[in-house]
Amino acid sequence: MNINHLAVFCGSSAGTEPTYVEYAKEMGKYLAYSNRTLIYGGAQVGCMGALANATLEHNGDVIGVIPQKLKDVEIAHEQLTALHTVATMHERKAKMADLADGFVALPGGAGTLEEWFEVFTWSQLGYHTKPCGLLNVNGFFNPLIAMLEHTVEQGFMNETYLDLIIIDSDPRQLLERMDAFQPTYAAKWS
Repeated sequence: MNINHLAVFCGSSAGTEPTYVEYAKEMGKYLAYSNRTLIYGGAQVGCMGALANATLEHNGDVIGVIPQKLKDVEIAHEQLTALHTVATMHERKAKMADLADGFVALPGGAGTLEEWFEVFTWSQLGYHTKPCGLLNVNGFFNPLIAMLEHTVEQGFMNETYLDLIIIDSDPRQLLERMDAFQPTYAAKWS
């Protein structure tokens, strides 16, 4: 499976550690070098802006999808290959999912987690067979991974669903593993 169009969910803030922005830039640079199109939330701020700018600076294509409400507060990145303006966050997520061959979350807040969890849940339910990855910068997602393991231990999630998550701390290795992803589906209620 080749991931030619990658949806990346990440923070509109820079976070407390400079490494978050550095890894966003590394992801953008690698996307450009490997001729992959970045699909992201369309903002010019925080890790989102760093990711888009690095992709563009290395001659990559970037497609942003931003709700009108966020565009109205002037955080939209106006230098993208394409910028889609939609009415709602629901439309944003649906558009990004339609455009993408795979999904990655970088460090971010509740919005990042919500967007990634939606596509991960769709994968569990068999609505798509696209890989879902986490770029685990400085162990950022370790508590989340532990929580997901806890949901398995407590009988709320099938252990095979953990295999749907591709986790790596290196952008290149993460995308190579996502390219090699072989989708499987385990019926939840069998």
